[in-house]
Amino acid sequence: MSRIDFTFHRHTLENGLRVVVAPDASRPVVAVNLWYGVGSRNERRGRTGFAHLFEHMMFQGSAHVPKNQHFELVERAGGSLNASTWFDRTNYFETLPSHHLDLALWLESDRMGWMVQAMTQEKLDNQRDVVKNEKRERYDNRPYGDWQERLQRMVWPEDHPYRHTVIGSMEDLDAATLEDVADFFNTFYVPNNAVLTVAGDVDPDDALRRVEHWFGEIHRGAAVPELPGDTAASIPMSAPVVDEVEADVPLPRVMMGFRIPAYTDPGFAALEVAGSVLGAGRASRLYRNLVRTGVARDAFSYPFPLVSGASILLVGVTGFPESDPGELAEAVRHQLRGLVQVEESEVARGLALEEARLVRALEGLGERADRISMSTMLFDRPERITEELEDLRAVSLADVHDAADRFLATENHATLLYRPNEATA
Repeated sequence: MSRIDFTFHRHTLENGLRVVVAPDASRPVVAVNLWYGVGSRNERRGRTGFAHLFEHMMFQGSAHVPKNQHFELVERAGGSLNASTWFDRTNYFETLPSHHLDLALWLESDRMGWMVQAMTQEKLDNQRDVVKNEKRERYDNRPYGDWQERLQRMVWPEDHPYRHTVIGSMEDLDAATLEDVADFFNTFYVPNNAVLTVAGDVDPDDALRRVEHWFGEIHRGAAVPELPGDTAASIPMSAPVVDEVEADVPLPRVMMGFRIPAYTDPGFAALEVAGSVLGAGRASRLYRNLVRTGVARDAFSYPFPLVSGASILLVGVTGFPESDPGELAEAVRHQLRGLVQVEESEVARGLALEEARLVRALEGLGERADRISMSTMLFDRPERITEELEDLRAVSLADVHDAADRFLATENHATLLYRPNEATA
């Protein structure tokens, strides 16, 4: 596959907002993507869940935009929009006809610069209840729903910023006050902690002028505080951690977490390929050797692209009613140990899968804009979106052998075993 090239026009406003314009006249649409450098890792103990709560609050209106009008205005213009919260960031994004660029810029600038004035206790209470219901539905009352909360506590040290879930705890959400929320916004939702990407059918100079018009008068914030806690963590883990849970689940399941180098580490690409070889698709080792042979019902493996000290590679396998979770775990470990002898053809397949995944992401305008924001925020290099492709293509068989040997073929990882309780069985 040939090299993919994009043109980037960079500018930093006086208030610190980093702006990237990536023109693409192939279709008459524009993607506006805003990354804030705040996620669950920035939350202090006792104040977890604020980043995700704020994702909801940001759609409750700002000084010049009435409640719920953000969605209505963009959709009425023929566009789409959403937001998401992660460990390392929160992003907001719109894709709409390019002649509506001003609409998206106005909406994003209004809630960056004039959000606090529109906050009310009623909005906080309402969105707090929405998030608590989301936690009940996605985490508390769903089979295996607590796997992430359990595994994070197993993989990360006590004081590590990744130890708690993105959605936070019910107790912390209940304790949040309007003053807490305003302080959180004023600390992190500032232009000098954000990257704005405009990608699509735009003239770069004109787009930069429009960004300056809408965002230029927003005041720069104070320096963003250092991450709470300690990001230091041995790679891999220094000892194995095992937790077995009897729960209201339909089938036995094994979840494993391996502490691996951060996404910003040059060796991360080899672990992406190793994850594909292990658990991506029907030609993967887990599928061929466990699912097709009747040992497991399904299996998967993939790394999280985390950046604070270390990252994590996940492996999951679901058994059958008669399966023993401990035996399932040992079968998975056998496949992990086998990765140190993975063959050239398997690595070539894994590389092809990862390359195709990345190319598909870059073909989509909205996803491309998001990756530009990510590359600018994490590497200060928007061109990193294509350099990542080159990094993947440079991964060799020896690189995968080495990554598997150092980080995956080890007993020092977290193992979470789900066993159906008597009522479920």
